[in-house]
Amino acid sequence: MLWIKAFHIISAIAWMAGLLYLPRLFVYHCGAELKSVQSETFKVMERRLYIAIMVPAMIGTWFFGIILVTLAGVWQELWMIVKICLLIGLTIVQFVLGAHCKNFARDQNTRTAKYYRVLNEAPTILMMGIIILAVLKPV
Repeated sequence: MLWIKAFHIISAIAWMAGLLYLPRLFVYHCGAELKSVQSETFKVMERRLYIAIMVPAMIGTWFFGIILVTLAGVWQELWMIVKICLLIGLTIVQFVLGAHCKNFARDQNTRTAKYYRVLNEAPTILMMGIIILAVLKPV
């Protein structure tokens, strides 16, 4: 069980790193001229971060988390139900970021740097709730 917990934490940290870094890349990408070397470099960075790190980390977080919840038998506890809802929110943020990544790849971004700065706060807020629920189990 401890190995599963360790892999769950490793996956979650990698996932959060991507969720926090990708919107920051988008902020800088907004300032790059279309078709410029800088813009093309951002596209490569964004795609690699999303595909090579964020997607596997998200899958790992869910996979190891489901195993842990099943072994611990806490599916029905209110804190876990709320935590899963927040995790679904984090997953939705991931897919929204993936859609933005595709828009940048096609040079079709219509959002401002300010939008991405605000979007960058969503994973942090969700993460704080998830950690508080996992550690304190307050509800």
